[in-house]
Amino acid sequence: MVAAVTRPPDSTSGPAQGGGLRFMALSALAFSVMALLVKEAGQRLPSTEIVLVRAVVTLIFSWALLRRLGVSCWGNRRGLLLLRGLLGFVALTSFYYAVVHLPLADATVIQYTNPVFAAVIAVAALGERLRGREVALILASLCGVVLAARPSFLFGGAALPALPVAVGLTGALFSAAAYVTVRKLGETDHTMVIVFYFSAVATLGAIPLAARSAVWPTPSEWLVLVGVGVATQLGQVFMTIGLRKEKAGRATAASYLAVAFSAAWGFLFYGEVPTVWLAAGALIIVASTVALSRAVAPAPAPPGRSAARRRPPP
Repeated sequence: MVAAVTRPPDSTSGPAQGGGLRFMALSALAFSVMALLVKEAGQRLPSTEIVLVRAVVTLIFSWALLRRLGVSCWGNRRGLLLLRGLLGFVALTSFYYAVVHLPLADATVIQYTNPVFAAVIAVAALGERLRGREVALILASLCGVVLAARPSFLFGGAALPALPVAVGLTGALFSAAAYVTVRKLGETDHTMVIVFYFSAVATLGAIPLAARSAVWPTPSEWLVLVGVGVATQLGQVFMTIGLRKEKAGRATAASYLAVAFSAAWGFLFYGEVPTVWLAAGALIIVASTVALSRAVAPAPAPPGRSAARRRPPP
């Protein structure tokens, strides 16, 4: 759901236009609704089936938009585009699994560690450097994950189930790798081409997984699945507008409202009461990631190219 923040091309020069926080808050609300609907659909439907429907909807919309723009869907760096699609597919599948099998707030907190992983991956993949302060923030964020997950071998007593936590962290890690790949692809390929490849790879990858345990959705479940796609699209639109109008650090801070929204939905619809450990872990993760986004200034996009943008769990 969250990536290391980069700004669209027209926002890298001049001051922020203002008003972006409102759109970032609306984006966080939309993405939290998306997670709620995924959890609701997952009460009976396999998470891989939800991934398939989401991927097909995105594939249709991205292909139609590319046709309208007159842009070829094949792209320039096909190997890297396929890699981004594979990374995004694993990330999306893992995130949806975690949402279905963990309390909403916990799954959201774990997913929001992906900017930390992105900062580490960018060191190896893009040659970026981390200063001592940034390393300390990364370690602090991981400590926040430990507090939120509260493994029994450290804390004793009840803990989150290990498998969904591990899958959720895998999703955050692959999301980070996908976002770093998107940053690289932003130098050569149109944004919608990147989205098209992701949705195409996710569709092909989800078909055999969903077919193994396919369940035909009821009419109400079809509405929920459509709602997943609509909420995701609204979140992306609001986020893009917000990033054009607001500074990166403030935009990142506002996006963390998704954690609060998810905690509220979990309490209202599923009786999930956030623990003190979750609150402490979430606070550490949020503070560390916001500080990290302020410490690492994104490089400006090359002139005339589509910049890699921050977006939700693929």
